[in-house]
Amino acid sequence: MAELYNQEIFKDEHIVVTGGGTGLGRAMAMRFATLGASVTICGRREEPLLETAREIKDNGGKAEGISCNIKEAEAVEAMIVEAENRQGNVTKLVNNAAGNFLAPTEQLTPNGFDAIVKTNLYGSFYATQACGRRWIERKHAGSVMSIVTTYAEHGSAFLVPSAVSKAGIIALMKSLAAEWGVYGIRLNAIAPGPFPTEGANSRLMPDERLAEKMYKLIPLQRVGEHDELTDMAVFLLSDLSSYLTGEVIYLDGGASLTSAGQFNLFTELPREKVMQMFESLRPPKK
Repeated sequence: MAELYNQEIFKDEHIVVTGGGTGLGRAMAMRFATLGASVTICGRREEPLLETAREIKDNGGKAEGISCNIKEAEAVEAMIVEAENRQGNVTKLVNNAAGNFLAPTEQLTPNGFDAIVKTNLYGSFYATQACGRRWIERKHAGSVMSIVTTYAEHGSAFLVPSAVSKAGIIALMKSLAAEWGVYGIRLNAIAPGPFPTEGANSRLMPDERLAEKMYKLIPLQRVGEHDELTDMAVFLLSDLSSYLTGEVIYLDGGASLTSAGQFNLFTELPREKVMQMFESLRPPKK
């Protein structure tokens, strides 16, 4: 759908994409660059950041990769400072960095819960606040787009930290849409359904038969294509949606209309089988 947009719709824009080295973050960063944006991608691992930035540059775009522990406020602030030193004032933000894993809630450790909530919710707050503070000072009408999830509203079995943190992001986004609207700052979110990526699939889809059962519940009878998500991201970040703020767009093929929590189906299996599947998803110990 790229032909629907002015190919310079993001000219003179500097967009930060957290978690932009892989998966959907990578797809969005590459799309923004083709539409004229200077893109800064951040994440924990330097290698995928540099690889993605290099590919964008090889295709004529402008991009920088900066390592950042999104869970730490000081690290996020330092990342924004470095991003602006390299490519000028940040004008738009995508909160995409996220952690997730399947686990029975009674077995969650405090560290496991903290790791997901701090990455998802704290990281989104730190990045949003760092950008918002600058935009208010500069009288710049910035735009924030956050990636949330369809089960943030109604919850999902075995994904409590993710559901809690993503619900918090929605509350953050709606609260700031009300508070910062006077400055012209807009905040919206996308709640994607299944958009397969290598990282997410390896952590969250242990059984192909259950995956097939989930996908059959989707009214459109298929998973999403990355271009479909990047189309929506362009719309929400750009002036095409200049009167839209505080909204969550469900981009899930209608899945939320026919099912609740994505992984509630796992409750139909013997808990021992579920535990075996979860164990198979753990990375090997070094």
